[in-house]
Amino acid sequence: MHSFQLSGLPAQNFSALFELDDAQLAERAIQRVTAEAHPGYPCRVGLVDAEVGDELLLLPFEHQSAASPYRASGPIFVSRRTHAQDLAAGRLPPYLTRRLVSVRAYDAADRMVDADVVDGNALAELITRILDNADVAYLHLHAARRGCYLCRVDRVAISP
Repeated sequence: MHSFQLSGLPAQNFSALFELDDAQLAERAIQRVTAEAHPGYPCRVGLVDAEVGDELLLLPFEHQSAASPYRASGPIFVSRRTHAQDLAAGRLPPYLTRRLVSVRAYDAADRMVDADVVDGNALAELITRILDNADVAYLHLHAARRGCYLCRVDRVAISP
């Protein structure tokens, strides 16, 4: 039997960027922004939506760094105050359930082998169905409307 595990991005990959001034950030194609609404600024570290007034960085991120035709990057938000969550297997936070989500399934050679779009409330069922395919090695979840990367999903074994 299996379930699934979500992975946010490591906070340490971004923490030093918050110490840069706006000119230094601009040299790296990064913008400092303040969350003006909740939800609306999904942090890829904590897998939560930033609260109104939170400081975030909007930056380019290579979420699919594989040496395949599916190599890809795009913009992400990272919040200064958010820390990585240790989510239980099979758990979906509101960060995902409140969104329309694009699910992209990749094989061990990093080729896309399946994809679908689903309302976040039905996401767990779709993840489970796609991961039932033994050819699927992992999933990437994206915001369906804007296409931005949200997180990675891996298959995990569970005890019967």
